[in-house]
Amino acid sequence: MLTGTTIGFASFLYLLLLFAVAYFGDKRADAGRSIIANPTIYALSLAVFCTTWTYYGSVGRAASSGLGFVPIFLGPTLVVALWWFVMLKMVRIGKANRITSIADFIASRYGKSHLLGGLVTVIAVLGVIPYIALQLKAVSSSFTILTFYPAIVMPAKVDSVPWLADTTLYIALIMAAFTILFGTRHLDATERHEGLVAAVAFESVVKLVIFMAVGLYVTFGIFDGFGDLFSRAAQHADLQGLMHMGAGGNGYGNWFALTLLSMLAVMFLPRQFQVAVVENVNENHLRRAIWLFPLYLLLINIFVLPIALGGQMLFAGQSVDADTFVLTLPMAHGHGWLALLVFIGGLSAASGMVIVETIALSTMVCNDLVMPLLLRYRWLALQGQEDLSGVLLGIRRGAIVLILLLGYLYFRLAGEAHALVSIGLISFAAVAQFAPAMLGGMYWRGGTRSGALAGLSGGFAVWLYTLLLPSFAKSGWLPGDFLQNGLWGFELLRPQELFGLQGLDPMANGLFWSLLANIGGYICVSLMRRPNAAEAGQATLFVDVFKQGGPSGGALWRGSAQVGDLLPLIGRIIGPERARSVFADYARSRGVASVDVLPADAGLVHFAEATLAGAIGSASARVMVASVVKEEPLGLDEVMNILDEASQVRAYSKRLEEKSLELEAATRELRGANDRLKELDRLKDDFMSSVTHELRTPLTSIRAFSEMLLEDPKIDLEDRKRFLGIIVSETERLTRLVNQVLDMAKIESGHAEWHNGEIKLVEIIEQAVASTSQLFKDKGVALEMNLPASVPTLLADRDRLVQVMLNLLSNAVKFVERGKGRVAVTLAQTGEGMRVDVRDNGPGLTPEEQLIVFEKFRQGGNTMTDKPQGTGLGLPISRQIVEHYGGRLWVESAPGEGATFSFLMPCGKSAETPDEAG
Repeated sequence: MLTGTTIGFASFLYLLLLFAVAYFGDKRADAGRSIIANPTIYALSLAVFCTTWTYYGSVGRAASSGLGFVPIFLGPTLVVALWWFVMLKMVRIGKANRITSIADFIASRYGKSHLLGGLVTVIAVLGVIPYIALQLKAVSSSFTILTFYPAIVMPAKVDSVPWLADTTLYIALIMAAFTILFGTRHLDATERHEGLVAAVAFESVVKLVIFMAVGLYVTFGIFDGFGDLFSRAAQHADLQGLMHMGAGGNGYGNWFALTLLSMLAVMFLPRQFQVAVVENVNENHLRRAIWLFPLYLLLINIFVLPIALGGQMLFAGQSVDADTFVLTLPMAHGHGWLALLVFIGGLSAASGMVIVETIALSTMVCNDLVMPLLLRYRWLALQGQEDLSGVLLGIRRGAIVLILLLGYLYFRLAGEAHALVSIGLISFAAVAQFAPAMLGGMYWRGGTRSGALAGLSGGFAVWLYTLLLPSFAKSGWLPGDFLQNGLWGFELLRPQELFGLQGLDPMANGLFWSLLANIGGYICVSLMRRPNAAEAGQATLFVDVFKQGGPSGGALWRGSAQVGDLLPLIGRIIGPERARSVFADYARSRGVASVDVLPADAGLVHFAEATLAGAIGSASARVMVASVVKEEPLGLDEVMNILDEASQVRAYSKRLEEKSLELEAATRELRGANDRLKELDRLKDDFMSSVTHELRTPLTSIRAFSEMLLEDPKIDLEDRKRFLGIIVSETERLTRLVNQVLDMAKIESGHAEWHNGEIKLVEIIEQAVASTSQLFKDKGVALEMNLPASVPTLLADRDRLVQVMLNLLSNAVKFVERGKGRVAVTLAQTGEGMRVDVRDNGPGLTPEEQLIVFEKFRQGGNTMTDKPQGTGLGLPISRQIVEHYGGRLWVESAPGEGATFSFLMPCGKSAETPDEAG
């Protein structure tokens, strides 16, 4: 039996393991050997999207609505395709502006507004609290169920359990403690938590492996595979509909709404923004995340429907909550160890979400709610401490505890009224309100602070009325009359059918009206007035973040400052030693010997503000830096002039870059042309050497025998006839060589005449063999021919192909031993065309000699100048003839095993279309 002590001890050990992974990651980061500088770890950290909602709730939703769980994961899979444009821009903006949270992102874009950052924080906290409650509910319920093992007992209603006896409260406090250990051990000016990211990646693997193990057990252990499971489900009338899209009222409208909702949530949930943007160490990691994250979603959802159907069949007629099927199916079959692993997997999914989410929210609360209040009432200025980093850490730790207690409060008040998925969708709809202000701010210069405030306020109010308040009404904590009759009795104000819109489920209805109010308010109010100077400057930084040479934050600042004022200010927030270190690094980057002689210019002010922004947010950093520097405010016209000048500089720089690239290209062309001229000059020398060598031999023979005939008139008649025959033969050879040289020149220049007609290679081979029969007979060389009965007709120049065969046959005869030589001619049809092989049993070619042949084939020169016999100009000409028809000529050989010269003539278009040059 699994006791509460056993389960608690196993859970504690697992959380300690997560902490050990995080601690190891932080230590490696401090040593400069980051373990998260890995695209796979980055992609796995994004799987913090899969919480207990996925782990338990997807099965519960599938048990009631079949494929209705699919849109929750289809949306992220679809939007990932745009990440290389949208998410990449978001990451680039985050790095350039030292963004610490989603509230900081929006506040920074619209003039670094404290009011806007505070509003985003309130929306995020209230919106995500139901999601945190979901995690607490899942862990608490599964813990309670597991303690009754082997019996399956559903937990009692939460309102029947005293507050201090509720295990959920203690689970919330334990998670708060671990979150503090994970994320607020020190204040980092970069606001990165490398150990946390490593732990999240680890827990993503754990929950995936365990969930798939349960799926495999249900599908292949309880049932005999997918076929058996689905065929049994089809025999239950009440389960047949679960395998269709429309089950449970999931029409096309609701599918579209849920898909859109999940598309926005995967980008704008605070925890997703934290791991995807704030914790990103290399934007190129997105390349792997674009395919690995969707693959993860696919794997973790393969067994959702099988588990749901299996649970419905096995627990038919029993009061077992479908959200618990992942846990109760192993319990029902006596697999306590597997059930314990399932609980650990659920704890892993919940802890990963809670830790990252509350860290992100606590940063927002500290930077965008508490810090502005402290700055307004001059609290920080009155403190005598030189290092306030401990105060800021205390604020964040308190925020973590408060957020988790609010999550527990929501669980007590409204958690029983909704399934896990329904609770999660309420949070999804809340964070979807950030989309217009963020996306609009990234791509539209005209978006203003007032427009963002109007849009967020309107969308949040509608979300509150249509989704959050109904969840309390269904729990009995609010009067339920307004759900049926509308506010003040106006039926058009019924929150779940607002303004009479019917046909959508409450979630789709709330999403539609909240986004309509949000987008409408954002666009309409933004169009009512131009952005002010601060908004215009920030708009350029965000919209043009990809353009090199754009204005920096320092370019939009004018005034005077002192290093002696800025350094202590930053030291109070991040610590004096840390401040001195970052200033020293900045001095070195500017080529300055020490911090004391740093020029107090706009660049230094921008650096100081960016450093503070990494710790307390951009809006608070702007206020704190402004308190120690004398800034001259810039008007909108001045800002626009600066932006215009920057635009001109960018355009000029771009033109210079283009001209530089053109110059580099021209230089490469000149170098290439020079190399080609050198190569041609070398080829010319090789060619002339080859031609001279080939012509010298017959000329020498003609001259020698002619001189013998002239100088010795007494030569007998038989010798005279023999000498005259040799002279005639060498003259014919000389004529043939001259013709070959002229023919090669014509082919090379493109002026050769090609008389194309229908030919068959069998006839070409037979004609060439007949022409060389006497040569074979004189040297005693045996000839074999392997020719097919029928071959395709080619369109080519008969005489030139005969010339190719004559050259190959003559070449083969030269290299075989007299009286013992054998030459085989083979014709075969291949997938590439018609192939002719001329194989001899001569001495063959060494690898070095083959390289010479290949090189000369490529260059068009003499292929065998290094061999005593030589092959003349026949092979280069043959190569050019074959290549003219789209074919190729090559040699295969090994020393002592003869050589095979082959050529291939294509049977396709290249061989069938007459060449226009002829």
